[in-house]
Amino acid sequence: MDGECGKMPEKARLLAKLAEGNFSVPPFVYVPAEDFKNKRFDALETYLKDHSERFKVIARSAHPQENCFKGGTFDSLETYADVAGITYARTKIVNLARTAKRLSILRQQKFNHAPEIDVEDMGIVVMPFVEGRNVMAKVLGNSWEFGYAADRSQRVGSEPYLTKTPHDMRLLQLSEEVQNYLGFRCEIEFVVSEEGDIYIVQAKDISQADSVDLQDSHRSLRLDGVRRTRRRRNYRERPLYVMDNREIYLNIISVCEDMVLDASESRTTIDDVLSLINAFETELEEFALRNPHFAVLGISIRIPQNIYQIANHYLDDTPELQKQLSEALRANMYRIDQFISEADTLIAKARIRFNLCSHDAYGVDTVRNPLWSVYWHVENHDTAIRDIRRLGFKTGDEIGIDIDCDERPTMQRL
Repeated sequence: MDGECGKMPEKARLLAKLAEGNFSVPPFVYVPAEDFKNKRFDALETYLKDHSERFKVIARSAHPQENCFKGGTFDSLETYADVAGITYARTKIVNLARTAKRLSILRQQKFNHAPEIDVEDMGIVVMPFVEGRNVMAKVLGNSWEFGYAADRSQRVGSEPYLTKTPHDMRLLQLSEEVQNYLGFRCEIEFVVSEEGDIYIVQAKDISQADSVDLQDSHRSLRLDGVRRTRRRRNYRERPLYVMDNREIYLNIISVCEDMVLDASESRTTIDDVLSLINAFETELEEFALRNPHFAVLGISIRIPQNIYQIANHYLDDTPELQKQLSEALRANMYRIDQFISEADTLIAKARIRFNLCSHDAYGVDTVRNPLWSVYWHVENHDTAIRDIRRLGFKTGDEIGIDIDCDERPTMQRL
């Protein structure tokens, strides 16, 4: 796949090839961006008519250059099985690429040499929505590994996990047959339906993916535990961003107070408040674009509710100004979340953790840099914060995290 616009994306091309090889691919249709721009939906309408028994479908992103980006960069959405539903899903996928995924795309372009793209070239693969369990398979070293997504269909579900022995050995046989048929090392996404049927919903060429083992190293803040899917490495070093959103909000409230109380000619204005918020967001983005891999130390990630309410109502006597502030604070929460989602190490109290989707948990891009949620217990929060301040951890520090045989991490400034 050469990735040029106008060419069929790798996702659609490989699915079509597997369908030709009589593999268990759900019936699908690829709708290029040009068809959405020209409202040319003949092929899509024919597909929907042929599968009219389906109430719900899944619209999968299919950009011509998507294969140059990490799995999960672009979204897939469940939607109604009609043209309006699929058009809505595409619009949302494009908008997410411009907003929620913007920082991720910028970082991959800078650090992974991903190409410049026009998100309006986004095509869509439409296929039936299959209720079931997602399983991702790939060869690492000399053996297959299978990643199981969290099972959201059960009230008491399980965490994502990796295994070399799938629950159904047909998965191993199918994986080998798919890879042999395609002729290159690939990552295969299956859906195992509630009836036990196995469907191939995506194959990705990972023959050029770098999964070389990293060297282990050294070690002094003792923490309580770590959540991770891959357990092969027990040490990592990362540049650190120290996040104290409580302090940020107190500064915002302080500037708002100056606005209300300052009667001088050079008085504080709403622009000063918005500048403070913009400066914080710029700091986050610049840090993320300087460091391909980094850790976030969360002194305060969730803004305390009482402080959030004060900030959102401090200027209630001037509704127009309060509206500007509330909109900026709401957007700021999304910026914070997008920044944290780019980290591969989150160090915070136990209630704060990465929520792992399939690509985050066991995609090929996690082999060298799996996500770690390092934590201290909630009852130890005050002690942990006191030790963090005593040891002087600050943004820009290089830290090492060493995990011992009891899964207890120790963090040290290097």
